[in-house]
Amino acid sequence: MTEPLRVLLADDQTLLRGSLRVLIDAEPGMVATGEAATGEQAVRLARSQHPDVVLMDVRMPGTDGIEATRQICADPGSTVRVLMLTMFDLDQYVFTALRAGASGFLLKDTPPADLLTAIRVVAAGDGLLAPGVTRRLIAEFARRPEPVPRADLPGVTDRERDVLELIARGLSNAEISDRLHVGAATVKTHVGHLLTKLGARDRAQLVIAAYESGLVVPGA
Repeated sequence: MTEPLRVLLADDQTLLRGSLRVLIDAEPGMVATGEAATGEQAVRLARSQHPDVVLMDVRMPGTDGIEATRQICADPGSTVRVLMLTMFDLDQYVFTALRAGASGFLLKDTPPADLLTAIRVVAAGDGLLAPGVTRRLIAEFARRPEPVPRADLPGVTDRERDVLELIARGLSNAEISDRLHVGAATVKTHVGHLLTKLGARDRAQLVIAAYESGLVVPGA
């Protein structure tokens, strides 16, 4: 049998952690492995339990969710994915969290079914951003100095550049397939090559790479 997805819950609100545990434990193929009330606890449990996904609150006392994410994702050989939870879709820490290695960003009022889907998406290696978060990320780049192309994305083919640009604009694999008139399997292959060539953990990291390289310009 397939092992259930292991989810670690990190939030300083006891009631929310309890609600999330009930939701996850009731979902077939998913189990809550533990709870952390602080960033320090989240890092310690992530290293000892090796969950598939950590549901990480952005704002916690002491070591916040962003620093905890940075430490977890920086561990050599770590395969743990972090899905950030926030109260606000314009959270000022979106960009920093993604740079720290977060694979996705969701609002705490996300419907339960959508949250469970998000956990599976992130566990599969796909980045996920809530509505509004992509706009926030683009706005962050718009305020930054003109990007300097990173050696024109060396090793990335023209078709892979097309795929990367569409990923950065928020298109799904199915939408990219329709736009470029290629099969879904071909798009998936291109995405895999991009992840490897750019040293990215997931699609969220590919979005950052596209903007930092200058391939995509905010507002263009």
